[in-house]
Amino acid sequence: MDATLERRSVTIVATVFLPFAAGYFLSHVFRTVNAVIAEDLAASIGVGAGSLGLLTAAFLMTFAAAQIPVGILLDRYGPRRVAGGLLLFAAAGCVVFATGRGLVELAAGRALIGLGVSACLMAAVKAHAEWFPPDRLPFVNGAYLAAGSLGAIFATTPVAALLTVTDWRGLFLGLAVLSVAASAIVLAIVPDGPGGLRATGSLREQIGGVGVVFRDPLFRRVAPASAVVQAGLLAYAGLWAGPYLRDVDGLDRAETAVLLQNLAIAMVAGYLVNGWAAGRLARAGIPTMAFAGAAMAVAVAAQALIAADVWSGGAIVLWTVVGFTAATSALAYAVLAQGFPPSMAGRASTSLNLLMFATAFLLQSGIGLVVGAFPAPDGGGFSPHGHRVALAGLIVLESAAILWLFLARGRPVDRDALSRT
Repeated sequence: MDATLERRSVTIVATVFLPFAAGYFLSHVFRTVNAVIAEDLAASIGVGAGSLGLLTAAFLMTFAAAQIPVGILLDRYGPRRVAGGLLLFAAAGCVVFATGRGLVELAAGRALIGLGVSACLMAAVKAHAEWFPPDRLPFVNGAYLAAGSLGAIFATTPVAALLTVTDWRGLFLGLAVLSVAASAIVLAIVPDGPGGLRATGSLREQIGGVGVVFRDPLFRRVAPASAVVQAGLLAYAGLWAGPYLRDVDGLDRAETAVLLQNLAIAMVAGYLVNGWAAGRLARAGIPTMAFAGAAMAVAVAAQALIAADVWSGGAIVLWTVVGFTAATSALAYAVLAQGFPPSMAGRASTSLNLLMFATAFLLQSGIGLVVGAFPAPDGGGFSPHGHRVALAGLIVLESAAILWLFLARGRPVDRDALSRT
């Protein structure tokens, strides 16, 4: 690499990759922090498993609902304006959540936070498609996902440590300040991408482009497995792994926080290693989604061992395997980014994100309803049998989606035709 190209690469990382990564770090904190504060939340507002699941899933509901509008806005106005502006909604949501006294207020705060960080990943995916070479996208996106997942690590033992000096309300007021800072960094530092990569059609034509994405056989083939496996990982890493470890494995808060931290670290490693491996394997002729599908199947097998409780004391190993291998589900973003022209990259990525977060909303709240349907033990917590039934249901859904990935056939995308949409 000559000196000029190296300097340009460093500049792109500093002005494109890192500013967006700051917001994505916070997005992961918001996604997963309720797994650590769940017990305090339930005690503060007096709710059961079903209400706790719905409260946490309010984040996912608005996040999912925002994806199609966000995709259109990204393609029309660019990542900097969209992501930077929306982060201010996250800050407002933190304040509402921190000061809320009832279920409705807290759910409204979570919903605002979900809206505020709804562009953090997709804006970066769009920007990466504009600034980085196509053959580098699997690794760049993997590194970005890993950087964001550091937020999931922060939301485990570091948050548990912070809760010894403040409560969950003080924590969210601090996150409000960080959200404003992240917004300012993105708006001030990130450059606008090349104008030729912006969507130039009418708003009606851009909305029609979303339909083109959903009808495309490539999207239909890769989206279900990626969405369901990512959603399952988010549902457990973001909330239900904590109660599961407490009620089924008998771990206390400190032990649970450590295991959740290991799960988050495994996800970080998975995004980095799998992104690097996918690029190497693709150059050797092995399709990226074939690699991802095989790894996701391993994640499902590990979940089955967890649900069956056949390995006494092996929870830490099995959850680590789940985090590392399920992370390959995110490789679909790079596949779609290369399968659609840059002018449609925002809509292609947010369409997948819509499916993923809509599924995560249904799973996170549905798991709560399933767990809550079983009688709670006298000593507190939720039913261990209910936890196992809910996890078994997820395993069935994931298995069906992965089977579809391998059996379905998707034609190559006509990039010239799509570029006119």
